[in-house]
Amino acid sequence: MAKSGSAARARLQQAAVELFRQNGFDDTTAAQIAERAGLTERTFFRHFRDKREVLFDGQAVLEEALATAIADAAPGTPPLEVLFCAFESVTPLIEKNRPFSKPRQEVISATPALQERELSKHQALSASLAKALRARGVPDVSAALAAQAGMAAFTHATLAWLEDGEPGLGERLDRAEKALRSLF
Repeated sequence: MAKSGSAARARLQQAAVELFRQNGFDDTTAAQIAERAGLTERTFFRHFRDKREVLFDGQAVLEEALATAIADAAPGTPPLEVLFCAFESVTPLIEKNRPFSKPRQEVISATPALQERELSKHQALSASLAKALRARGVPDVSAALAAQAGMAAFTHATLAWLEDGEPGLGERLDRAEKALRSLF
């Protein structure tokens, strides 16, 4: 099996989640993760800056996919509708990753430092969504508020779906959008 590339990255991520669940985040080292994955600690650090990043690696892919979907939305589409169309476009990617995401979320929920990191990542994603909306001509305040509200709904739907896979993520996103719209 190759010791670099996406296969090594996936092995490191799987080993990390297993060890974090078994020993706790704080009591697991990068060396232990690498050993469990059958790789070297040096290989670990070629792929991840630190052990927290093993859990947050998909952020860039998600951010890029959402920004592209926002940019590709039909002109004149209202900001919240654009966001929920973008969220729907990444649903297959998220659903495919559920076997990793569910235990990953359990580790984050059990570790205050990781909860803080997750909030920081969500804020960064919200800022990216707002930037993509502004690029479509949405005014600054409207873009920021839509991104923050949309991100809150997206997060709520995704976490609920990770906890219980039925109904599916798409239906949970539809429900979150309807609930958000009913507030206005």
